[in-house]
Amino acid sequence: MTAFAVDDAMAATASPRLVALTPDHLPQALSLSLALQWPYRLEDWAFALALGHGIAVEVGGRLVGTALWWPYGDSHASAGMIIVAPWAQRRGIGRMLMDELLGQAGGRTIILNSTLEGRSLYAQLGFAAYGAIHQHQAVLATRPVTVAVSGTVRDFRADDRAAILAIDRAASGMERANMIDALFPIAAFRLVEREGAVRAYGCVRPWGRGVVVGPVVAADPEDARALIADLMAPHVGRFVRIDVTAASGLTPWLLGVGLPKVGDVTSMVRGQPLLAEGAATLFALSNQSLG
Repeated sequence: MTAFAVDDAMAATASPRLVALTPDHLPQALSLSLALQWPYRLEDWAFALALGHGIAVEVGGRLVGTALWWPYGDSHASAGMIIVAPWAQRRGIGRMLMDELLGQAGGRTIILNSTLEGRSLYAQLGFAAYGAIHQHQAVLATRPVTVAVSGTVRDFRADDRAAILAIDRAASGMERANMIDALFPIAAFRLVEREGAVRAYGCVRPWGRGVVVGPVVAADPEDARALIADLMAPHVGRFVRIDVTAASGLTPWLLGVGLPKVGDVTSMVRGQPLLAEGAATLFALSNQSLG
């Protein structure tokens, strides 16, 4: 019997212990996500934990489960990175993590994106499906054709912050300033300006196996496609990922620029449905966890 098997046998008899997820846990958390073939880097874990709140379950001194949540104002939150080690499943650990997460979130409306395996638990906890997310990714073989828009596609300037926050709030139905402020130092932002006003924004940043494009918020698909093509253009030859809403209608176009759809998840909400305001639409997520 291997040492790993002995450790598992010992841990199987220990009681699960709920603790706060700390930076010291992150190397183990990375191992949990890699075992599921989730492509997080240690830097992605650190970014997510610094932005929100983490919950952990230990068994026999080993990390066996994680769940994170991110407050968006006083009334909303996103939840994600919910993992239970395969050998520790069917012991109520997922429910333990989610009960603690819901308690910490304090009555906020919570969104999450669920795999097929998680939907039953989330439904039991009061989450309802409201949409779907299409995951597109590949090594980008060629530069996407530039999409013409009325107006100008340009770089972000410091005085654009208020406009970006306003259109993001209108599109997402949430106050996500904390997330966007955390993205400014690590992501390249591009905007569509028309008639002297910011009409759309998007960004790209290092993540996972290469880069991730998102969030992308725009008033119409043309602006969204223009921003996505512009953001991907410098990354030919790199692994590019984007998670778009099924309602965006962008999947056929993304297939055409060389990003196949490799999976989908179900968007779920617990609490009041999200209410977008005005014409702005959330076309692409920051990633599936953060929303």
